[in-house]
Amino acid sequence: METKASIRKQVFASRRAVTDEEVREKSEAIIEKLLMQPSFQKADCIFAYMDFNHEVMTRSMIERCWAMGKRVAVPRTAGDTMDFYEIRDFSTIAPGTFGVPEPQNQDICNVADALLLVPGVGFDKKRHRVGYGKGFYDRYQSHHPHHPTIAIAFDFQVFDQVPFDTLDVTPQCLITETAIYTDR
Repeated sequence: METKASIRKQVFASRRAVTDEEVREKSEAIIEKLLMQPSFQKADCIFAYMDFNHEVMTRSMIERCWAMGKRVAVPRTAGDTMDFYEIRDFSTIAPGTFGVPEPQNQDICNVADALLLVPGVGFDKKRHRVGYGKGFYDRYQSHHPHHPTIAIAFDFQVFDQVPFDTLDVTPQCLITETAIYTDR
C-alpha cells in the first residue's frame, strides 16, 4: 500500500496536469450526481468548501444551493480548529490560512444536521480518506458526529487502498465523475 505522502505527491501532480476546462467538466459531472443524492435533496443547509488548486469546483453548486433556498456555510480555520460560517454570496470570501478561500467576519453556523461535503487528497473505494495532513475535517467530524457526509473527488484521486487509522473519519458516500461509492 502506498504511503499518505506518496498519495499526496501523486494526486498533486495529477491536479497540476489537468486543464482548467477538464476540472470544470469533471466538477460539473460530480455536482450533477451530488444534486441527485437523497441526503443532498433533503438538506436545508450544506456545509461546503471553497475549492482551491484544482479541487472539485464548488462555486456553481453553492450558487445552485442558494437558488434552491438552501443555506450554505464554508470553513474557516484558526489554529487547530475549523468552524463553518454561513455565506450568502461570495463577497465575504478572501484568501485565508494556506491561501485557501475563507469567509471573513461571518457568524458561525451551528446546524447540527447540515450535509457536510468533505474534500480530500485521496480515497479508496471503501471511502477511506487521505486528507491534507492537518486533521481539520477528522477533528471537526469527531466533535460533530451527526452530519451526513459526502466526499467529492476526481477519479484520479481514488486508489485501490489508502492508509487509514482509527482517528480517520470515513465519509458515508464518495462521488467522482464516473462513480458513487457507498456502504450500501
